[in-house]
Amino acid sequence: MAVFPNADPLLILAAILVAGTGLGSLAGWLRLPAVTGQIVAGVLIGPAVLALFEARSVQGLQPLTHFALALIGVTVGAHLNIRRLRNAGKRLLLLLLAEATLTPLAVGLALILLADVGLTLGALLGTLAISTAPATIVALVRETRSRGVFVKTLLGAVAINNMSCIVLFELTRSAARFGVLPDPRLASALSAPITLAFLESLYPLALAIAVGAGTAILTHLLTLRVVRPERLATISVISILLTFGLASHVALSPLLACMALGIVLTNLNPARDRLVDYVFTNFEPVIMCVFFTVAGMHLSLEHAAQAGWVALIFFAFRIAAKLVSANVSMRLAGATERVRRCLGMALIPQAGVAVGLVILIEDDPAFAPIHALFVAVVLTAVTLNEIVGPISTRIALARVGEVGHDRPRLVDFLQEENIVTDLEADTMEQAIEKLTNLLITSHHLDHVDRQALLESTLERERQVSTCLEGGLAVPHGELPEGTPMVGVMGISRQGLHVETPDGRPLHCVVLLATPRGERERHLAVLAALARTVGADPAIQQQLYNAKSPAHVCEILHGEATEDFNYFLEDQEESGF
Repeated sequence: MAVFPNADPLLILAAILVAGTGLGSLAGWLRLPAVTGQIVAGVLIGPAVLALFEARSVQGLQPLTHFALALIGVTVGAHLNIRRLRNAGKRLLLLLLAEATLTPLAVGLALILLADVGLTLGALLGTLAISTAPATIVALVRETRSRGVFVKTLLGAVAINNMSCIVLFELTRSAARFGVLPDPRLASALSAPITLAFLESLYPLALAIAVGAGTAILTHLLTLRVVRPERLATISVISILLTFGLASHVALSPLLACMALGIVLTNLNPARDRLVDYVFTNFEPVIMCVFFTVAGMHLSLEHAAQAGWVALIFFAFRIAAKLVSANVSMRLAGATERVRRCLGMALIPQAGVAVGLVILIEDDPAFAPIHALFVAVVLTAVTLNEIVGPISTRIALARVGEVGHDRPRLVDFLQEENIVTDLEADTMEQAIEKLTNLLITSHHLDHVDRQALLESTLERERQVSTCLEGGLAVPHGELPEGTPMVGVMGISRQGLHVETPDGRPLHCVVLLATPRGERERHLAVLAALARTVGADPAIQQQLYNAKSPAHVCEILHGEATEDFNYFLEDQEESGF
């Protein structure tokens, strides 16, 4: 019996915000993720403990939680920008292969051999183990203000493993329904060719992607000439609601549709922050607090007795598989040691996608003989993963050293996608031309005249050489007013044999492009590079022998280089 039966939705919302915000702040004080506190708040005020409100009353908040899930789907999808992930492609591809094979095989076989759950249930739970909670990951990244190579890899990984989970789960479900996976308990399973089973599962997935992609194209066309913030915000809200609502209405995967919206939109319009973050900026803490507190209200260990050892086996082998698949794939991809050691830890949270797939099994009469155990195992494991997962992800973000880095730094424009470590050129002019092409592409400067930028850079180089001592050169060109200062870096391990002041080969070329109004920052960057890269043998040793752009980025944005690549707001606060 609820303490407040038939409570008004606004009263419920207020109670959820008070409980979620209060325990979220307490969790922060205890150095735990706010997400963990909000989930615990939901468990406390939910039916598992205090039972303040009836379940049907809480259902009135469903549109708000659906909107939060839609925003999260778009945000995760928006991190799959092809040009930005140019250097991360190998890491993500190998991780996708490892997650789509090792994780379901390890979990599925463990359940079949140790718990005797049967082929169908083992295969379904194995594919479901791939999923990671996008809402939890996005919330933790924002809460900790994390940024860097690891965060870029993590968010890309969340997007691809959830999409692969949805696809493989649907293929497995269809295979079971049509008798491709024989199971004597599913006597009601249909009998059909394997081709029909695959087509039946792929069709709704393709349709969900088409809904998201179509909405993205329409949104892009509508916003080409819109500059007023309030109109951009309105269009973005409409596109998100339309995508989620339309997909749900026709029984498609709304999360997959929203991810497709984010992916297509960010690749059509690189300035996607205008369309998504306008909605998030002021209301993100409130929306996320409600989302996670309500999620906590639905969590319960009442199924634990029924799930028993099956849930514990699923929980333990999923974590082990995540750790191993992430480590192996990152090692093969040549990722930095920090990314290799910590990525698996950050992928443990599991909620939204897994719960959504549970509903598919519950609503499918073909799985009636096994759906009770399936639901019990998944809900028990989700509860455990949402308690352990956020803490594990928070620890991973801290260990890689990217917490608090989502702030402007002096050379913030030098990220992984703006760096090459295989620069080859016979002359300084050739090096500048190659880096100019990278500058235009990696910084999305489609509006800038490439030839004019190149000529302005070469003209300055002809007037006076920009080669400094220590194997460093810093050529620079001029950008139109209103364009922010940008730059790219080229590393040559063998060294370019061009004329330098100290006669050493040229190992590092940093091409800067600056509008006239930012000359002061240009000089600050130039001085910082000369003082460190050009004069510090330890920095030179690390940079000039870096194996990949990710290694260079980790050096430039690590704690050891904060003296020269400082946070701009820290300098402003100190009066410099």
